[in-house]
Amino acid sequence: MLTIALPKGRLQKPALERFAAAGIVPDEEPGSSRKLIVPAGVSARFLVLKDGDVPLYVERGAADIGVCGLDQVLESAADLLSPIDFGFGRCRLSLAAPRDSRIARDALADAGELGRSLRIASKYPRLAAQFFARKGVPVDLVKLSGSVELAAVSGLADAIVDLVESGRTLEENGLIVVEDLHQITARLVVNRASYRLKLTTLLPLLDKLEAP
Repeated sequence: MLTIALPKGRLQKPALERFAAAGIVPDEEPGSSRKLIVPAGVSARFLVLKDGDVPLYVERGAADIGVCGLDQVLESAADLLSPIDFGFGRCRLSLAAPRDSRIARDALADAGELGRSLRIASKYPRLAAQFFARKGVPVDLVKLSGSVELAAVSGLADAIVDLVESGRTLEENGLIVVEDLHQITARLVVNRASYRLKLTTLLPLLDKLEAP
């Protein structure tokens, strides 16, 4: 039995299309019921998860393979194989700030003039910390789980690090992108032990999944 960690949200449909093209189709559409485990014939099943939980389930062996954004792979620092870049779900992980702020005008050059550490709100504290460490800029990180833009608009934070797709949400809230940290796409992640133990099953599947 092959167990596949399937993300909810915007990555789910293109992921299911790619698996269907590879011959793995769920017995019912995920989300049509409250089932969190959806069989796909007799040889596979899907676990329906939040995108951010996929790396943990795959790393710990609860799933053999999964689909999630590169942002989740990097933020989790999970010990995984990531053999395929699917190319869909394209967006950016970006630093954004209010349009009229010092950070927006002068990037990070004058960050020290605040007289304190920059307050940065993000769902991605690990990646944000790495980014500012490379810049040599001290920061006070505020981890949030939703409405990250509000943190910069309300004054909770000086700037945010978040995913940007079209940029419309930022624009409507008076924010602009200061700098991009990473280009993000959906990736296939594979449990290391499963790759060894189920190699004869996985290799043909990986070939089919990689085909456009």
